[in-house]
Amino acid sequence: MSTSEPTGSADAGRDPSSSHLPDHVRRAIEITPAAGTRERIIDITTRGRRTGRPRRIEIFFYRAAGNTYLCSGAGGAATDWHANLLADPDFTFHLKNGIRADLPARATPVTDPAEREAVLAEIVADLNQPHDPGTIRPTRLEDWADSRLMRIGFR
Repeated sequence: MSTSEPTGSADAGRDPSSSHLPDHVRRAIEITPAAGTRERIIDITTRGRRTGRPRRIEIFFYRAAGNTYLCSGAGGAATDWHANLLADPDFTFHLKNGIRADLPARATPVTDPAEREAVLAEIVADLNQPHDPGTIRPTRLEDWADSRLMRIGFR
């Protein structure tokens, strides 16, 4: 995982919701486009919408437009994590590869069509880069159009 600063201003790629975090944790979240599959895998602990009990789910996270996102990926099928976060948007974001940290977070659904398109285009372009042979490689943005997409803020 790269820990170098983004090009341009030192604050250009920084998520304002992660500015209070220790530098090593913030850098692990604010991954560069060259990050591989492993660096994108986290766990989240949500409250089960039916049971009310904590539920830990493995998922990919993405960085786009200076923010952190959870995305269901191509196809847009319904997901438990998305339904759980709609019912209770507060959850725990668990970094588990390299830097380990349990971070309180809040999910906000991305419903604005322009924001969705811009974020999904950036995610797809990043995943199509040849930097990691193990990375999922979507070929078309339209395959991701119905993806469940949540913006993450760190509390």
